[in-house]
Amino acid sequence: MKSPLSFFLWIGLCLAHSAAAAKTDDEMFFKSAAEVNGGELLFLKDAPAKPVHHHQNHMVITEASLVDGWVKLSQCHSNIDAVPSSQITYGNGRTRDLRVTRFEHIGKAWVEGNSVQMRDIAREATICIEAETRALASDDQGGFMLKNGPYMRGFLDGFYPMRVTMTVRLQAAGLSFRDIEPAPQPGFTVNATEREVSFDALFEGRLNTRIRFFR
Repeated sequence: MKSPLSFFLWIGLCLAHSAAAAKTDDEMFFKSAAEVNGGELLFLKDAPAKPVHHHQNHMVITEASLVDGWVKLSQCHSNIDAVPSSQITYGNGRTRDLRVTRFEHIGKAWVEGNSVQMRDIAREATICIEAETRALASDDQGGFMLKNGPYMRGFLDGFYPMRVTMTVRLQAAGLSFRDIEPAPQPGFTVNATEREVSFDALFEGRLNTRIRFFR
């Protein structure tokens, strides 16, 4: 996953995830050059026939987050492409206390600098990670903005379907959801309650999100 996850993903202040997948599935390997997404964001109304890489995120905004921008992050990656090696890369200087909490159907996984390295990835592989990411900043409307992305699943010069879900828990007193970019649409659903906001995205290309809050 460079999801920060050749397969890559990356996460940084903008919780970047890019999953770069290897040619293991017919869905990727036999696509013609004309069919491969070159990076333009395209939300998918219908899920592909085969399960796609799923990047699940949970973030917690605390009172301290409003001061220093650091938010708690836990994430899991499932349906990872079966390849000999892969990495999840996080924004340098914007991630701290990075650790692997669990993995299955992966021979070896470890933290190396601002990345998580994986070897001998089998089918139905899963890996879960915890960290803190400096993803929150003041916006120009007197509120706060949580920036995430780019999320992507790429191989060579193409991008392939992936699913990203995000849940943000609001623990800072009086903090409320204002809006989100991109706007909700087929393939990108958003739900907001008094203390939580979440989205579910199924797409090809590069996805960047901006979630705004007011107090």
